[in-house]
Amino acid sequence: MRLDRMLTVARIDLRRLFKSKDYWIPMGFLAAVFFVALPFLLLTIVTSTTSSDLVNKIGEVLQSLPGPVQENVVGETPAARGAYMLAVYLLAPVAIVVPLTISSAVGAHAIVGERERGTGEFLAHSPLTEREIFFGKMLASVVPGFAATAIGFGIYSLLVNLKVGPLVGGWFFPTPGWWVLIIWVVPPFIAMALSVILWVSSKVRSTAAAQQAATLVSLPVIFAAYGVSSGLLINPVLAALAVGIGAWALAAVGLITGSRSLHRERLLGFGGDG
Repeated sequence: MRLDRMLTVARIDLRRLFKSKDYWIPMGFLAAVFFVALPFLLLTIVTSTTSSDLVNKIGEVLQSLPGPVQENVVGETPAARGAYMLAVYLLAPVAIVVPLTISSAVGAHAIVGERERGTGEFLAHSPLTEREIFFGKMLASVVPGFAATAIGFGIYSLLVNLKVGPLVGGWFFPTPGWWVLIIWVVPPFIAMALSVILWVSSKVRSTAAAQQAATLVSLPVIFAAYGVSSGLLINPVLAALAVGIGAWALAAVGLITGSRSLHRERLLGFGGDG
C-alpha cells in the first residue's frame, strides 16, 4: 500500500465534505451542545446552587459511592465534590460518543456514496488497490471526529477549570484518566466502529441503509463508553489502559477484515445487498 495514494483519497473526500454544509453545520452543532452547552449548564447549576436540598442530595449520592470512588473525588464541600464528579466522570462518555457520531456519518456514506454519485467507476478503474481505497476512506472518516474531539476537548477543559477549578484548589483538568481516555481509548473505539461501518457501506446499495447500520453499530460502542466511564471511577489510568488494549485488538481485526471486503465490482454497483 502507498500512503500518498491513501492520502489522495482522503483529501478528495474531505474537500467534498467541507463543501457540504448540510453535514458539517449539524455535526458542529452536535459537538457544541455536548462539549460546551450541556457541560456549561450542568456545571453552572451544581457550582452556583444555593439550594440546601440539592446540596444535601449531592452529599447523599457521594456518600453512597464505594470507598475507592470517594477517595478519587476532590473537594471540601458537597457542591465542589459533586461538580468534580460530574466534570471528570459522568461526562466522560461524551469524549467517545461525539467523535464516533461525527465519523460514523462520514463512514456510512464513504463507499456507497461513490456509487450514488457515479464516481465509483473512476475509483474502480484507477490504479489504487482496494486496501488503499478502504484506508483512504477510513482516514477521511476519522479526521472529522478527531478534529471535533481536539477542539471540543480543549474548550471543555477550559470550561471545567474555570467552573470547577476555584472550588477544588486550582486548575486540575485534564486528569491522567482523561489523557489516557483521549489518546489511548478514543482512537481504537472510532476505528473499531468505522471498520464495521465501512464494511457495511461497501455491501449495501443506498446511503440510507448504511446510515441505519451505522446507528446499530454505534449503540454498543456508546454502551461501552459508559462502561469505560464507570471503570474510570474506580481506577482512572489502569481502567482506561485495559479497555484501550482490548479496543485496539478489536480495531485491528476489524480493519484487516474490512479492508479485505472491498472489491472493485462493488464500486461499480455490482454484488451489493439490497
